[in-house]
Amino acid sequence: MPATLEKTASTLPDVPALINGKWISPPTTKFGDVFNPSTGKAIARVPLASADFTNSAIEAAAAAWPAWAETPAVERARLMFKYREVLLANFEKLAALVTKEHGKTMVEARASIQRGIEVVEYACAIPNMLMGDCLQNLARSVDAETNRHPIGVCVGITPFNFPAMVPMWMFPIALVCGNTFVLKPSEKVPLSVNLLGELLIEAGCPEGVFNIVHGDKTSVDALLTHPKVKAVSFVGSTQIARYIYETGTKHGKRVQAAGGAKNHLIIMPDADLDQAVAALQASAYGCAGERCMAGSVCVPVGGVADLLVEKLVDKASKMTVGPTDTGAAVDMGPLISGPHRDRVASYLQIGADEGAKLALDGRKGVPAEGFFVKPSVIDHVKPTMRVATEEIFGPVLSVIRVGALEEALEVGRRSPLGNGASIFTQSGWAARQFKRHFSAGMIGINIGVPAPMAWFSFTGWDESFFGDLHIQGIEGVHFYTQQKTTMTRWFERASDAAFDPVWRQK
Repeated sequence: MPATLEKTASTLPDVPALINGKWISPPTTKFGDVFNPSTGKAIARVPLASADFTNSAIEAAAAAWPAWAETPAVERARLMFKYREVLLANFEKLAALVTKEHGKTMVEARASIQRGIEVVEYACAIPNMLMGDCLQNLARSVDAETNRHPIGVCVGITPFNFPAMVPMWMFPIALVCGNTFVLKPSEKVPLSVNLLGELLIEAGCPEGVFNIVHGDKTSVDALLTHPKVKAVSFVGSTQIARYIYETGTKHGKRVQAAGGAKNHLIIMPDADLDQAVAALQASAYGCAGERCMAGSVCVPVGGVADLLVEKLVDKASKMTVGPTDTGAAVDMGPLISGPHRDRVASYLQIGADEGAKLALDGRKGVPAEGFFVKPSVIDHVKPTMRVATEEIFGPVLSVIRVGALEEALEVGRRSPLGNGASIFTQSGWAARQFKRHFSAGMIGINIGVPAPMAWFSFTGWDESFFGDLHIQGIEGVHFYTQQKTTMTRWFERASDAAFDPVWRQK
């Protein structure tokens, strides 16, 4: 069965799974709808896999692992070289699919896919990254060496907000390290992942090396508890990240689980205000705020607050918000679903009820169809308010006014989430203080979204990450491999003299 959708009696096409190189519709009575968020209409349905069906994907990956693990690293890298070319040839097709099922603008969809392809490019260098260390004569006649080995069947459980990019954070590295993989994407956005699988097969991936299952908690629990699964990668909310980590480690798996965020953007009095406002706008409202690196809390320092909020409201209120699948130029698209739209919108009322000021109310003037909330600004927020502490995951920016940099740092220290934060300033001292002392794992200096590229790890702190080795970069390589150290003692035999008599005479 091709990765294209099959029509069913429901009139909506079903989304197949990929097991052992075959596209299969799992036997199930449980389904989920896939929506076009721009219209609010269902475009497909996802058969939600049972535990038994999920286990069959794991078994396929386990059966394929011995041969794939013995495939030379250079050959595994060549698969990624080919995969990159296939991805580039289908770039616009993939971007259109991300836009259709998620609601990103085409500009955002293209950018996200490019960031995913960069991980594929990073994976192409795996022969260098798998090289070990060696020290001869560590002790007399003793040599020591280290090598990195694959660990087996790896699992990726990915969120709705980046249908193509986040999966590509995981499986390219896992595969080139010599592991096989089972991917369980969000059931809200299964179409882009299936195309990624189709293109990987086109690039020459052997059967069973890469598998896809679609499902809910039943499928997730099967992946977390199966004895043949060795490692689990996850991106999502903090609540689920904690569950993934605790359940996976309890069953003996390595786990890297990236959770939620409440990213702070500090604006110093000496900042280039126009540049800062433009960065705030892009950070808070890019991808409709549905990203773990979105700016969520703006912290103006000193007397800059009034002018900053005025400029931000003016700029945000002029953004064009609308459907992203029509070809029309828009600045921001919809949220992922009706329930999520309603949840995000509810925080505007929560903020007002707690005593904050709605400087820009994104509930007004939204398109009649689709799942829309416009850019919003909540001013005069106190650090203890819910809009300051809870992850909203939408185009809502809370403004906490402080008098000094140390107060801004204290706001960050109070947050249990430590994903990212940025400062806007022309002061080297302020930038250094912020870089050293703000409690977050990814720091930006005059950058709105300090998300690292493929060559660096995605280093969330505190309740934004559960695990020891982060996603991407060299930590990703180490997560998907295990190190072996070999010590060798060499003995000289009397007969060895015949091999090199000249050396013996010396």
